[in-house]
Amino acid sequence: MFTAEEIQHLEALDLQQSLFKLCEIIPDGIIFSTSLGQEDQIITDVIFKNKLPVKVFTLDTGRLFYEHYDLLSNNNSKYKIKTEVYFPEATDVENYVNEKGINGFFHSVENRKECCYIRKVKPLNRALEGAKVWITGLRSEQSENRQTLKMLDWDESRQLYKFNPLLHWNYDAVLKYIEDHQIMDLPLHKKGFVSVGCKPCTRAIEPGENPRAGRWWWEESQKECGLHSEK
Repeated sequence: MFTAEEIQHLEALDLQQSLFKLCEIIPDGIIFSTSLGQEDQIITDVIFKNKLPVKVFTLDTGRLFYEHYDLLSNNNSKYKIKTEVYFPEATDVENYVNEKGINGFFHSVENRKECCYIRKVKPLNRALEGAKVWITGLRSEQSENRQTLKMLDWDESRQLYKFNPLLHWNYDAVLKYIEDHQIMDLPLHKKGFVSVGCKPCTRAIEPGENPRAGRWWWEESQKECGLHSEK
């Protein structure tokens, strides 16, 4: 779908130019998943302000911070474009809670990954059905697992391309862009929450800690939920 020349061109462009070019190459079937984090708010701003032909969606796991819902509402009001929301299957959540407990994810890594699969991965897979390109806000410095990512790569498991336009940005660049462009973000970020997921599974980090240290803070693992597990 993409030639080597097109990939090289995309990688050389700035954020806005790369998204414009992506939509020029692939005029339909582009989808963007936002967790409402700072990186995703930047990409959302570019897509919505320029009315790019990209479907924007988010996952409501049922265990998010209130601040997520407040920001989602503010986004809808500001841009006059609604972000689509995908929920987990009610029967999946009921069965998990009845079998493992409401906070069963604390008991083992396997339980936690099962919870993530039910609340995040399965709804994501539904949202991505029929998509050709999946845009993400991943950055290589976020974790060791993401340092080998490419800006544009083929996702074999989902049979689509993943485009990571902020891959080589550092956190200072993210903060500067947010300030320069007056982009709304979660108030939690100013309280030490850099990477924000579900409320029970996220804590603020200490100065010098890895940005992902606050996710699933009680366990020693790769700090991933399965959404980006192919890398």
